[in-house]
Amino acid sequence: MDIRVDVDLPCSIAAVLPLICDLTQFPQWMGLVHAVVPETDGRAWQVELRGKIGPFARSKRLRMVQVETSSAEHVRFERAEVDGRSHSAWVLDAMVSHKDAATPRTTTLNMTLQYSGRLFSSVVERALHDEIEASKQRLRKLVAQ
Repeated sequence: MDIRVDVDLPCSIAAVLPLICDLTQFPQWMGLVHAVVPETDGRAWQVELRGKIGPFARSKRLRMVQVETSSAEHVRFERAEVDGRSHSAWVLDAMVSHKDAATPRTTTLNMTLQYSGRLFSSVVERALHDEIEASKQRLRKLVAQ
């Protein structure tokens, strides 16, 4: 499953980067990210994803690492478990840019989530898309402050 999200934000690139380059910032704007705890070496994060549909909730824990990218405006995180077992791939790729040269105070964030597992039903997929839309609004409010 690949999900791509594009959002225009009323701020500079410098205002967005701290919110996407540090996974510990995600819970304040991305509702599916319940908790993020950095590992002691500072190179990986324990991420707890949580989704709720009606009375049902499901959690998923992932160990994520930041992968080197070619520019400061591009960040990529990949699942990297250390338990020796095989796991579904999770990749979060984010890039920020100015919408155009005439609007340096408008930044476009392009995020792609790649997941090699499967969602359980169209209901879960719909809930995911609803949460993405809500997260866009929370991020807009956060960078506008």
